[in-house]
Amino acid sequence: MTTAPLALTTGEPAGIGPDLCLTVAASARAQALVCLADRELLGERAAALGLRCQLHDYAPGGPVTRAAGELTVLHQPLSAICRAGQLDARNASQVVSLIDRAADGCLRGEFAAMVTAPVQKSLINQAGIAFTGHTEHIAARVGAPLPVMMLVAGTLRVALATTHLPLRAVADALDIDGLLQILTILQQDLQRYWRIAQPRIAVCGLNPHAGEDGHLGHEEQQIIEPALQRARAEGIDARGPYPADTLFVPRNLEGIDAVLAMYHDQGLPVLKHAGFGEAVNVTLGLPIVRTSVDHGTALALAATGRAEAGSLQAAIGLAAAMAGRPH
Repeated sequence: MTTAPLALTTGEPAGIGPDLCLTVAASARAQALVCLADRELLGERAAALGLRCQLHDYAPGGPVTRAAGELTVLHQPLSAICRAGQLDARNASQVVSLIDRAADGCLRGEFAAMVTAPVQKSLINQAGIAFTGHTEHIAARVGAPLPVMMLVAGTLRVALATTHLPLRAVADALDIDGLLQILTILQQDLQRYWRIAQPRIAVCGLNPHAGEDGHLGHEEQQIIEPALQRARAEGIDARGPYPADTLFVPRNLEGIDAVLAMYHDQGLPVLKHAGFGEAVNVTLGLPIVRTSVDHGTALALAATGRAEAGSLQAAIGLAAAMAGRPH
């Protein structure tokens, strides 16, 4: 168990993030949590959900409650009144400020790790704030040159060589040096946080049938295979490239510690099918620990009481475990 509390951001205020944070607060917790949110919003959402939750103001270094029905809140006010399910670009700056405050607190040791509820990327961009996603924004904030996105569902771990890119841009984003860096980060963080002495990493090809010897594309021959050769020369157990459609067959994953997919929708549909609602998004390659939920803002479920907090609870548990493992 870590001594410093975890920072928990509520994400998009019109979505289910506040609901999930309040649901977590309804039960006693092993790990101290500081919820970064608009205090009034939490009070209003708790009333809408029929939840009794006593909110305590956060003071750095002060006590942080773990009791059922209580939550310590670092108040960050919204710019406009928020109505569940109704997006308002005026509140986008507050959403980003929650992320920045949590990341800054992690860097200086105020927080042991940060856990993020979902945001609405399109709304943040609509507000004139350049924002590709949590992963990239946090990496820039903490000075990490190459973040690696990985989702975890039980023993299945799927990392991504590229994250939030249009499909037509993926091939151009791949290069030998970049893949080698990603494989190095993946190995190091699997060793650090999961205590896997020699991680076995299976790597997907980019094209159908992993290029079929160049008949369906040359990225495997010109980029992925050379990167794997260099990785193996550096002691990384990187295997492949494999056709993605057969790699995820259960028997082919036996003995594999992580899969590296080339793009977002190559690896994550399988991962989410295996564990949606319980999976965790982890950002590797950072000087801090950051986890998140595996789903979006679910605007239609906000304030209805139908949102399930399983993924957030799993993200909190994993963040606490990772934070307890020294670098």
